[in-house]
Amino acid sequence: MSLKRADQIADALEHLVFAGEFSDGERLDEIRLADHFNVSRTPIREALQRLVLSGMAEQIPRRGVFVRQPGPVELLEMFETMAELEAACGRFAAARMTDEGLERLVRANEGCKTAIEHEDTDGYYAENEVFHQEIYRGSANSFLQNEATRLQNRLKPYRRVQLRFRGRMSQSLDEHSAIIDAIKAGDSELAASTLRSHVTVQGEKFQQLMAGLKQ
Repeated sequence: MSLKRADQIADALEHLVFAGEFSDGERLDEIRLADHFNVSRTPIREALQRLVLSGMAEQIPRRGVFVRQPGPVELLEMFETMAELEAACGRFAAARMTDEGLERLVRANEGCKTAIEHEDTDGYYAENEVFHQEIYRGSANSFLQNEATRLQNRLKPYRRVQLRFRGRMSQSLDEHSAIIDAIKAGDSELAASTLRSHVTVQGEKFQQLMAGLKQ
């Protein structure tokens, strides 16, 4: 029960941070949050740890957990790095992914399609996360897989915001199909470039993201 509730609380806290309810550097008080969400401090601690893992908060020994919002430059740098890590994973996956891995990738994409049909943004994000993790796994490079997963966790709340933009889920699904085709064909360079383009947040896409964070 507590883990599921902790995830719900973490999602709510992400939205509150984006809405400006908590300012950068503000301490997230466990007791006040437990009262606010009407729960014990255990799921609050778990939720705060998820925020720390994603980089949205920082834990300072003997002081507590504090909101940490990356500035535009740092956020852009993280997305640039994520795009290159995903491109590398795609390049290797096109040459190394097993038939079973490809089946899991296609299945995750079918889950994305179902989520769109139900207009389920959270469901789409969950299946999209699995889709990308299958590509990391398919790279057959455990160090690269771990690094990509670590940065994916840090960018999780920001990538979730992107899916709220009109038409983004359908566009993302179309891009997934192109990625799958490239991996199926064993075209390493096409898989890399398609994934890089899929993840890159620059120009208008970055302006949309920054505007979304302020809403």
